[in-house]
Amino acid sequence: MRMHKKKNLDLFLEKFSDILTVLEKPDPSIKKSLEIKKYLDLKSLVGSDQVELEIGCGMGTFICQLAKRNPDKAYLAVEVNKNVIVEACKKAKEMELTNVHFLNTAAEILPCFLKKDSVTRIYLNFSCPFPKRTYANHRLTYPRFLLSYREYLVEGGEIHQKTDNKEFFEYSIEQFSFCDYKIKNVCLDLHNSDFQGNIITEYEQRFIDLGKPIYRLEAY
Repeated sequence: MRMHKKKNLDLFLEKFSDILTVLEKPDPSIKKSLEIKKYLDLKSLVGSDQVELEIGCGMGTFICQLAKRNPDKAYLAVEVNKNVIVEACKKAKEMELTNVHFLNTAAEILPCFLKKDSVTRIYLNFSCPFPKRTYANHRLTYPRFLLSYREYLVEGGEIHQKTDNKEFFEYSIEQFSFCDYKIKNVCLDLHNSDFQGNIITEYEQRFIDLGKPIYRLEAY
């Protein structure tokens, strides 16, 4: 269900300016945008030069729970929808988290803002599968994204993916392989496995209630 646009959205964004950075929209030519580097000072934002990154954090359930579990680690959460990211910021404030920062921007221009070796792990939780083949280049496991992650992911860094969409999962495995990633810990039914430490996201709970299996993998 689409969330109604909040009234006075800009005031909400300003209210959370200490934990939220709103980055400029990409140029219509993504290639031109990527030529301009404006690296974030992660040390000042989350107290560390290296972070774990969630791309598409939604309303922040996953990243906030993860940050709470691991107060000694630093986290960065990206969400392109301003209306949604303010809910994630609100959740982080209520939980009094100090080790997570939010970015309102598009995933394709993250290399403009993240230095080499600044990300140790990437989380892709229930990314939009864009089922129509003509929109495949928007999938977060499309080759252009998988190659761009290499620009800021440390050597041996991991990508953890969860989805309810079997076709998207199979597609992702093919693309990881095509882009020379190795894959491990593949799970075809997460909630009927022995995997420990899973954090259930908003979307994940909906799919659990519908009895749908959750697919998970780790790539590096």
